[in-house]
Amino acid sequence: MNIVLYIVLPVAGIVLGWIIRWIYARFQLTASEQKAERVKQDAIREAEAQKKEILLNAKDELIRERNQQERENRERRAEVQRFEARVNKKEELLDQRAAEFEKNEKELADKKAAMVKREEELSKQEELYRQELEKISGLSQQEAKDLIIKNLENDARHDAQALINKIEQEAQLTAEKKAKDILVTTIQRIAPETTSDITVATVSLPSDEMKGRIIGREGRNIRTLETLTGVDIIIDDTPEAVVISCFDPVRKEIAKESLERLISDGRIHPARIEEIVQKVTHEIQNKIYEEGERALFDLGIHNMNTDGIRALGRLYFRTSYGQNVLYHSKEVAMAASMIAAEIGADREVAKRAAILHDIGKGAETDSDQNHAEVGAEMARKMGENPVIVNAIAAHHNDVPTESLEAVVVQIADAISAARPGARRETIDNYVKRLENLEQIAESFNGVEKAYAIQAGRELRILVNNEKIADGDVKELARNIAKQIETDLRYPGRIRLTMIRETRIVEYAR
Repeated sequence: MNIVLYIVLPVAGIVLGWIIRWIYARFQLTASEQKAERVKQDAIREAEAQKKEILLNAKDELIRERNQQERENRERRAEVQRFEARVNKKEELLDQRAAEFEKNEKELADKKAAMVKREEELSKQEELYRQELEKISGLSQQEAKDLIIKNLENDARHDAQALINKIEQEAQLTAEKKAKDILVTTIQRIAPETTSDITVATVSLPSDEMKGRIIGREGRNIRTLETLTGVDIIIDDTPEAVVISCFDPVRKEIAKESLERLISDGRIHPARIEEIVQKVTHEIQNKIYEEGERALFDLGIHNMNTDGIRALGRLYFRTSYGQNVLYHSKEVAMAASMIAAEIGADREVAKRAAILHDIGKGAETDSDQNHAEVGAEMARKMGENPVIVNAIAAHHNDVPTESLEAVVVQIADAISAARPGARRETIDNYVKRLENLEQIAESFNGVEKAYAIQAGRELRILVNNEKIADGDVKELARNIAKQIETDLRYPGRIRLTMIRETRIVEYAR
């Protein structure tokens, strides 16, 4: 019995536990199904609410769009109505103008008919008068016309000749005076300063002891300074002074300024010399550019190439016959501007060509061309007007002038060089140089006479046609040029013009 109980009770407990678990699981399943049903119903209700809201929004948007469309349609209808009103008004105006035009056209036709009738009447009356005049004068209409034209032509010729004679007389009387007035007025209005034409500069020393410091140990200081600046430094017995010699005025100025700063500073050794020379060279280059800009500003000239400004600035350190070349160029520019204004040439072109006419003297080039050719080439590269390029090339008659402005530049250059006080070459040296030119040319066999003109820039040589043939004239000119180059020292270059002519004189008795 006990054994049965031990077996039955556990089995009954197991069965009872399984039944309880099944009942609990069934209860949980029912609760989950109910919860799922509630979630489903909530989702359906929420979807229905969103659907209604979307439909309401769509209806509102549709209503707004419809209202907007209706407003636009009303505005368009109003605009169309206004346009139709304007068109109707213009049509009414056109109808009125068409009616007026028709009325005017009818009036013009009536007036034209009246004028035609009047012209016919005048023609008949004129014909009667003409016939009457022909009877009275005894001349036909064509004969009377020819007679009147001939008399008018003779009177016109006489009056025209009298007027021409009067104009020529007045021109002869006033031309020379006018030309003198222009030149005198131009010369009076320009008077820039001049400087001495020298190739040496003197630097004052505080004491003769400074000469030894300038020379340095075994001459290293003076060699460094001469090497860096490209000048000759002459230390002689002159008390408390050192002489700097160089043909290049820019290098001479750099050396002079550097030496003065070294003396003032007191520290003179190769490293310090190199530092000072570099600094002074930079300052001089800046000054060159500033002087070029200042010259252009004073003359009111703009849009100049940078290379042109620097070339002009280098002229500040260049002299010719004691005349500062930059001041000379400014003077020529002012003179050319005034002369161009007097004779009706282009003032700006003449002034620009004049300030640039000696720009070749400031060019850094080893070319064997003269400064006019170098300057013209520089102006061409700078993009200057061809008229200006020709004026620069022709200002010493090396090439023919192609414009009135080029001639003005020639005249202004001559005025600046020839006015009293402009150049400091002594009259004795000047005359002696011209005499030597003529004597060298006349010393050659076959030369009858030689004339130095244009301040010694040109030598005109008259050749004996019996002693020298045409083919030998060129060789003679070459030999004279070589002799001048060997015997004389002169600025620029000299142009030789050989003249050989055959002149035959015969008398009829």
